[in-house]
Amino acid sequence: MGEQSPESGSKTAKKTNRAAGKKAATERDTASATAAGEASEARARKAAEKPQPQPPAAGKPSAKKAPAKKTSAGKTAAKKAPAKKAAAKKAPAQKAAAKKAPAKKTAAAKSSAGRPVVAAAGRARKPAVVPERTTVDVEGIAPVKTVAARAPREESRTALVRRARRIDRELAEVYPYAHPELDFDNPFQLLVATVLSAQTTDLRVNQTTPALFAKYPTPEDLAAAVPEEVEEILRPCGFFRAKTRSVIGLSKALTEEFGGEVPGRLEDLVKLPGVGRKTAFVVLGNAFGRPGITVDTHFQRLVRRWKWTDETDPDKIEAAVGALFPKSDWTDLSHHVIWHGRRICHARKPACGACPIAPLCPAYGEGETDPEKARKLLKYEKGGLPGQRLKPPQAYLDAGGRPAPPLGAG
Repeated sequence: MGEQSPESGSKTAKKTNRAAGKKAATERDTASATAAGEASEARARKAAEKPQPQPPAAGKPSAKKAPAKKTSAGKTAAKKAPAKKAAAKKAPAQKAAAKKAPAKKTAAAKSSAGRPVVAAAGRARKPAVVPERTTVDVEGIAPVKTVAARAPREESRTALVRRARRIDRELAEVYPYAHPELDFDNPFQLLVATVLSAQTTDLRVNQTTPALFAKYPTPEDLAAAVPEEVEEILRPCGFFRAKTRSVIGLSKALTEEFGGEVPGRLEDLVKLPGVGRKTAFVVLGNAFGRPGITVDTHFQRLVRRWKWTDETDPDKIEAAVGALFPKSDWTDLSHHVIWHGRRICHARKPACGACPIAPLCPAYGEGETDPEKARKLLKYEKGGLPGQRLKPPQAYLDAGGRPAPPLGAG
């Protein structure tokens, strides 16, 4: 082999020097990168070991918001991954909660003056006052008028039956002498008097029937009567022409179909002119001793106030109330309810402050709650006034009741 020239040797040396320089630069870069990485790890360790600053103690809301303010990139990234999965699973629940949120905020937000805050829809929500339990001391201070006891919406059937029967028991103690308030000596007189009591008071009927029965004592006599003469006697009862047709018609039916005797069956009584279920049950319960519920205007009003039923049809009311009591109690129950409606629980202004069953009444507060003012609203023997009958039972008189005056007296 021949020897190399000076030029070729010089080129070879230059290439070697350049390769050595590149290698040295690469080693320096690697060393500096390694040092930078170690420094970064050291700073990270120091930051992890350094205690994190605590958020200001501003109550529970600040404590709940603190986790959201952390700036650690590692921890935030770690929490975001499971949060996405949880959000996907809880999406339906969050939608439902979002619908309920406005209602909760509206109910909770109130001004210092007690006025409701206007909701997003622009309507004001009125705060409801629902007492858990209202008891009334009739002799003491009456509750505020605006706070009335309410029968709970979730009242079970068993609770309703117990409350209804307790009301009847307490009314039986208040009115132990309750009786039909029409004067009668036999089933025929009771039947005629009950027909005449429509759209008028028992007192007015009792003041009118003595003259009628004195002139027409039997069904045969009344069936053969001159209508104009009967009308003149019945004029004080109101609707005297229609009532004259009814009493003469039922007297003819009794004479022709039942031998002048009042039948003791419901299906026979309701066939008579002017006789409905209410009249039939009055006769059956008080003349024949057969249980029946008398659904008159007082009975209808009170059973709805007491939440025994919401029905308005008399036949449906009879069925609903009858299901709450034994059949043997029906007649006396009718007397208790009707007496209470006439004496205390009036249609327009009930005497709530003098009511003996106020703690059991869902409608307490509809009338006068002041005891002294309520006592002035009482009628008949409770208010020191005459009762409905001219010839009341002895038990009524023994209890302090007073007989009604005859027609034209006083």
